[in-house]
Amino acid sequence: MPKVNIINQKYNSVFNQYLSEIRDKEIQKDRMRFRRNLERTGEIIGFELSKELDYISKEIITPLGISEDMVLDEQPVLITILRAGLPLHMGLLKVFDGAENGYISAFRKHHKDGSFHIEMEYFACPSIDGKTIVLCDPMLATGSSMLLAYKAIKAKGKPKHIHLVSLISSAEGLENTKSNVDEKTTIWVGAVDEEMTAQSYIVPGLGDAGDLAFGPKE
Repeated sequence: MPKVNIINQKYNSVFNQYLSEIRDKEIQKDRMRFRRNLERTGEIIGFELSKELDYISKEIITPLGISEDMVLDEQPVLITILRAGLPLHMGLLKVFDGAENGYISAFRKHHKDGSFHIEMEYFACPSIDGKTIVLCDPMLATGSSMLLAYKAIKAKGKPKHIHLVSLISSAEGLENTKSNVDEKTTIWVGAVDEEMTAQSYIVPGLGDAGDLAFGPKE
């Protein structure tokens, strides 16, 4: 089974402040603030995630001598699901500023009966063989988009480990994701909400992250 980390259940921190502002429908009217808060949560999750990566000892030459410091053995590959994942991705990139990056385009294709399925149109990323992958998408509703991207990554190569990052997950989506990934996977979520609508929106959630960050789509 994969390991699961739920950030807002570990301890109270400023992360919860940013999350509350991201959910607040009044603060959401300021798109720049919404995007920045998503970035901030990405930075915090990235910091927590960094504790589980591999480090090596390195001699650092200072103006006055030599310091023996622990540094990352390698930078992860950051992959995001467009377009809603971009601000969260940028927060992670500020932590792992030497990382290579990949992008996946996934969207809901709706049917006349109100149902939908997830389609992927675009996937570009560097080599992932033997590397640590961090895949992010701010909302984990049913888990379908994340799992489609996860399977695409596994089909492209053999990563050493995959970290899945979401800001808010539904309880159902988290269980679905846990049941469909292997033990070389770690799941990071900011918070878990119990309910989901018939249209697969998380309740209380925050609304449509992509529209709130970048404007409504047609």
